Amino acid sequence: MVVVTSPEDRETQRVCEFYHVECVLTDALRSRWKEFRKGAGINAGLAKLAKLDWVVHLDADIWLPPLTRKLLANANLAKRMIYGIDRFIVKGYRQWDGFLEMPKLQHECNAYVHLNNSFPLGERIMQDYAGGYVPIGFFQMWNPNVSGIEKYPEGHTTAGREDTLFPQQWPRGLRGFIPEVVAYHLESTDSGFGTNWGGRKTLPFSLDEKKPERMT
Repeated sequence: MVVVTSPEDRETQRVCEFYHVECVLTDALRSRWKEFRKGAGINAGLAKLAKLDWVVHLDADIWLPPLTRKLLANANLAKRMIYGIDRFIVKGYRQWDGFLEMPKLQHECNAYVHLNNSFPLGERIMQDYAGGYVPIGFFQMWNPNVSGIEKYPEGHTTAGREDTLFPQQWPRGLRGFIPEVVAYHLESTDSGFGTNWGGRKTLPFSLDEKKPERMT
């Protein structure tokens, strides 16, 4: 696992050090210049991976349910395809904290996947000019060694485009959907559509939701 962030993002570096996760620092994101070049940042992370088998790209605000690895292993997925999943939209830390105190089951009795959870489902993306369903960047799973696709598109200065261009490198018939797993998308209460595409604008995902003082 690698986490990609900018050199000035000391908070994320601190969390990575606590969990002993490799943290890739790069100015390719161009955050100090008020941009968010997401594709370039993702490529900085991909360069640190062997990419010999499955790779999963996750956004920083995504939490996967406990059975994810087992369900993916059982699915016998086709290695020439790219896959996406659904996500629940969690609005604010208080909602998430209340859920974790006594979570409603997403997976039950090794038989059911509950979609009437505590949170609404987020939208799926379909684009007519791309043939239909496009697994967007909050979760994208593919095998670079088999597909031959090892890099993300680059060139845009916000996060609103490259994650939809990336899966279009696969024809529609090779863009798959995994119904067994639903992620949790953790949003601040002041988050709206596209709010953070140009860099973090929203309040922290925390109990008091105040702008934090920078760690040194």
